[in-house]
Amino acid sequence: MRKTREIILASASPRRRDLLRLTGLPFKVSPVHCEENMDINVSPRRLARLLSEKKARMAARKFGEAIIIAADTFIVYEHKIMGKPHTPAEAGRMLAALSGNVHSVITGFTIIDTLTGKKISRSVETKVYFDRMTVNEINAYVSTGEPLDKAGAYAIQGLGSIFIRRIEGDYFNVIGLPLNAVKKCFAEFGISIFKAI
Repeated sequence: MRKTREIILASASPRRRDLLRLTGLPFKVSPVHCEENMDINVSPRRLARLLSEKKARMAARKFGEAIIIAADTFIVYEHKIMGKPHTPAEAGRMLAALSGNVHSVITGFTIIDTLTGKKISRSVETKVYFDRMTVNEINAYVSTGEPLDKAGAYAIQGLGSIFIRRIEGDYFNVIGLPLNAVKKCFAEFGISIFKAI
């Protein structure tokens, strides 16, 4: 009988952890830390896949029989990639740019079976439409601290939600893990969500 392999989430993100927990699948968290080269000359969706694959392969070295899942999320606005702001001033500049405009949130994720070597990488894109924000609103939001560890300087699942007019695509993708796409890829590894719940 085929052994059920442990699922490892190679991410320190509490948001990804909470999303994966929604599936009911048992898993462990084993974050990896790697330098992210955002200047590779490839499309944003391919870049997201490459970054997630790098994380997954790093985590895979630590486990002989496991299913590894890793992900990377960033924002693309006017063909430029936005990661996480490092300072309140940078967060304010990001929000001022997104104010009144539409941007894309792209998540790449990779799943690797360390026993067989099987790998699947996918990327998902969601469009997010922002209200126009006043300077006072931007400053007040930045002062809450919420924007400082979020791609694009906002949290769709937090206070940042009040600035979003609408989205096109997967809501969970904006948080950091497109659950529908992940579920379909897990099925290709013989992992069923509904056997876990």
